[in-house]
Amino acid sequence: MRVAIIGQQEFGKAVMEAFLSRGDTVAGVFVAPEKEGAKPDPLKVAAQEKGLPLFQFPSYRKAEAQDALRQLNVDIGIMAYVLLFAPQEFVNIPKHGTIQYHPSLLPRYRGPSSINWPIIRGDTRTGLTIFRPTDGLDEGPVILQKEVEIGPDETLGEVYFNKLFPLGVQAMLEAADLVVAGKHKEVVQDESQASYEGWCREGEARINWHNHVDIVYNLIRGCNPAPGAWTTLNGKKLQIFDARKTIYRRFGDVSGKIGEITEITDTSFKVTAQGGQIEVMRVKPEDGKKVAASEFVKSAGITVGTRLGT
Repeated sequence: MRVAIIGQQEFGKAVMEAFLSRGDTVAGVFVAPEKEGAKPDPLKVAAQEKGLPLFQFPSYRKAEAQDALRQLNVDIGIMAYVLLFAPQEFVNIPKHGTIQYHPSLLPRYRGPSSINWPIIRGDTRTGLTIFRPTDGLDEGPVILQKEVEIGPDETLGEVYFNKLFPLGVQAMLEAADLVVAGKHKEVVQDESQASYEGWCREGEARINWHNHVDIVYNLIRGCNPAPGAWTTLNGKKLQIFDARKTIYRRFGDVSGKIGEITEITDTSFKVTAQGGQIEVMRVKPEDGKKVAASEFVKSAGITVGTRLGT
């Protein structure tokens, strides 16, 4: 088939390469312009290396973007991680329209941080959806869905890179084949089951040690590696990445005050939350890089009794 790739970053690159590797024609690649000073987008670099027609329009609403897509005369548009809004005037140009990837089981978790929030909320399953883009954000009819498990200790990075990324690439191929062959079904999303969440950013990633240890642990998992759950130490930001949790089973297990470091081991330090403790293995101080907890303990002069969140 003849396709146009509309996407960004490593996922867009992987989808483009998947179509090429099986012999499809990538007639053109649309990539959002990079911000000033940013590294070249991986999809852009890959398209240039392969000598593919490359377009970087600041908006898909403009006639110039729509004319460029129209002139490619493609069978289907493939939207693989797209942050620019694509209006119906753009996505309807290909012969069989356009399909889009979203890393959640729509209609749940519409929005830009749809991998973070299920983990933060303690969900045990998530998935991906291939759907028809409409002018509503993540609201179009569903073509294909794949479900995956969220392990009790899995992080955002593990769920995405080990599951939703590779499965999503294959799902885009599968959905494109169904659409071009006219064998697909389009299922309208059930609005009674819909939810929308915005970005998970610094404000949402702050740890409240007074929360239950399950809530704290899920926040750390759901923000690892980005945006990075964080607390403060002596007024400075401290991001926490790799961690484990311990649940108190009886009153005699309770140790220390909320937010207090109660134990330091050769590889970690333990912080008290409500109902248990978080064992921290990897951190990133405000003015430094990611380091093992043991290294940070020595450099920061941390001792048992040190309080976080201050």
